[in-house]
Amino acid sequence: MLRIVIPSYELWDENNQVFVYTKEQTLQLEHSLVSLSKWEAKWNKPFLSKGEKSWEESIDYIRCMTITQNVDPGIYSFLSNDNIREINRYIDLPMTATTFREEKATGSNGEQITAEIIYYWMIALNIPPEYQKWHLNRLLTLIRVCNIKNQPPKKLSRREIMKRNSMLNAKRLQKLHTRG
Repeated sequence: MLRIVIPSYELWDENNQVFVYTKEQTLQLEHSLVSLSKWEAKWNKPFLSKGEKSWEESIDYIRCMTITQNVDPGIYSFLSNDNIREINRYIDLPMTATTFREEKATGSNGEQITAEIIYYWMIALNIPPEYQKWHLNRLLTLIRVCNIKNQPPKKLSRREIMKRNSMLNAKRLQKLHTRG
């Protein structure tokens, strides 16, 4: 969860010729599957696409991430550049110590990842529904780990089998104090 503070402001209202004051507001945000699902339901397009999002779409995702109750919708127009940078940094965090050794790229099947696809993966992998509130990058890492762990063991090549057998034979000879 991320907490950001939107500072108070003093503004001049041209129409009424008076100063208007906003209060400082603290927002609690979660970048989760729940947030992603809310945003996609409104915009009817995949959030995790490579395409750029408009300013309005980006601010609306922050609204979807907000778990603070009873927030004045107008407060989002007072987000500072520092607030936006902090939110983007939080969205990009891996939120896990798990790393992957990259293997040869096998190519993508071109499937666009949406909230429903991620929910499908959760169901197929028996991941409990409460994990939908995890940081999205952490959830995607868990899904990847489950996929890797559920794969059958990789078959060894003939060369790898011969190397393994040679090492085992050398250990046996050493243990039995014999020569080959």
